[in-house]
Parts: sequence; structure tokens; C-alpha cells
Amino acid sequence: MRASRLLSILTTLQAKGQVTAPELAQACEVSVRTIYRDIDALSAAGIPVYAERGAEGGFRLLDGYRVRLNGLSPAETDALFMAGLPGPAAALGLDDAMSTAQTKLVAALPENLRANAGRMQVRFHLDAPGWFGESEEPPYLRTIAEALLRDVMIDIRYQAWRAEKRRRVAPLGLVLKGGGWYLAGQVERSVRTYRVARILDCAVTDERFARPDDFDLAAYWRAATERLEAELHPNTATVRLSPLGVKLLEVWSQPYVRARIRLADDADADGWRVATIPTGTTLWHAAGELLRFGPEAEVLDPPELRAKMVELGQAMTQRYAASATV
Repeated sequence: MRASRLLSILTTLQAKGQVTAPELAQACEVSVRTIYRDIDALSAAGIPVYAERGAEGGFRLLDGYRVRLNGLSPAETDALFMAGLPGPAAALGLDDAMSTAQTKLVAALPENLRANAGRMQVRFHLDAPGWFGESEEPPYLRTIAEALLRDVMIDIRYQAWRAEKRRRVAPLGLVLKGGGWYLAGQVERSVRTYRVARILDCAVTDERFARPDDFDLAAYWRAATERLEAELHPNTATVRLSPLGVKLLEVWSQPYVRARIRLADDADADGWRVATIPTGTTLWHAAGELLRFGPEAEVLDPPELRAKMVELGQAMTQRYAASATV
């Protein structure tokens, strides 16, 4: 514990140049007396640290003394600080550790790289949620993250679509997607995805598990999201679109749908074009996706979806007509 504190003092002095004993005590969460003893220990170990007295005094290292982190290019340094953007780290309870690590990194950098070390934080900001959404703050996120790092099993009570379920899960990875956190967890021999916000209870066990050597979190997540998108859009509809409808189709379509749209090259005399579009699992889902186009789209096929659009259109007309006569 003391060795870690001595290293923290050393790197803080290297990063900031001159630091008072109370500042070091606050940063290390120890007493000022302990800091004085630590400074004596550094001096006894041959570290050239000395005190400057006066109102603006403090401890500092001999000019030119530093532990260098060699071999880093400016771009590599930027990449390290880009990885330390706030947000996800704070959600996982690692914000203090991230700040300390960045201080140590600054202290260890050669002088020609230290001046630009903080430029990534002032030029880039990570805002994970989608527009008009908020970041989730699941109550058990940090608990799961700790179990994940320790390779121990967790017992969860999970709110599935139809009912609550209890599972003993081996946490393999956490993914932040659109402001929501997802757990990739192994149950028996299969890996499943759980939305962390739907975990109603979580208990960390003492049971360790062997992490699969061939598990690739990024590859698993890509495959899982593609499979989910395919399950949500198993059907297709043939739709006639106005010129405005074509533009709206490009803007409103999800990436999975957009990549699978087949849009005719030729337009009719009014500029309308025919497109084949992936749609949802039910008529309600498909109709809901197409109703937002208003009069800029006409469903041609399948007949049951066209009938559902007619039914919903007539119901809306009756609803608004009744309201207008009141």
C-alpha cells in the first residue's frame, strides 16, 4: 500500500512540478504527517525531492529528474488519452482510477509530449445516448463489473419480456450501446445477452469460472445485434414512395434496414419509385413503421399489410372527424 502511495507522490510531483504537503495528503487520503514521512522515504531512496519554504512553497523534484515512458508517438499518446474520456468510466466506478492513471501517464511522458497530453479532453466529448435519450444508471452495473474483472459467477433475477427469471451467470463482457448497458453472460454452455437495467437483483458468488479462451466480445456483439435485427425484421413490404418519401426513407431507416432496401431506379411520371423494405414481425409493427411517411408512401404488397394501413387510416379519420364536430 505504501509503495503505491510513494509512486503516486512521485508521479504527482513529476506531473505538477510543485505540490504542497496538504495537497498530497488530500490526494493520497492520508495525514500531512504521513506525507512528510513518505517524502523522507523517497529522499532516503535517492529520489532528488526537496522542499521550498514560504507561502508559495511546496515539494518538488530536482529539475530534469523524471521517470520517462519512452517509445510513444504523439498519435499514440492522443489515443491513450482518448480512451480515458469520462462517462463510461464513471458509470463503472473507475473515474477516480482513470484520473489517477492519467496523472501518472502525464508524469511519465517525455517533456515534448506532456504539453499536448490534455488536448484530447478539451477537443472531444463522448455522449453515448441517442438523441432525446438519457444514459441508464443500472443499480447493479458496478457489482457486475467487479465480478467480471474477478471472473466469478453472479446470481441474477431478471425481468424478461414475459416473466421474471433467475439465472447463475458467468459474466464475460459489458457493452454500452445507445446509452444502455448490456451483459454478455454464459449460462451453462451458451452465451446470452441481458440488459443490465432489467436486472432486478444481483448477488456475487465465490464460485470462479474459466473464461473461454476463444470468446471475442466484439465479434459476439456484432453477431448478436445482426441476429436481433434480422429477428425484428423478418418480412418485407413493397411500397410506392414519392420523391419526399424516398428522402425520408433514407433518413428514418435503421442501418440494418437501409442496407437491405431495394429501391427501383426508374420513377413514374409523378416521380414516385417502388421500394422493397424489410418490416417487423407483426402487421402492427410494420404498419407503425410506415404510417410515419403519411401520404408520401403507399403499400402495394402484401395485401394484408395494405388492408391494415387502410383500417388504421379510416380509424384515424373517424377519430379526428369526431373530435372536430365536438
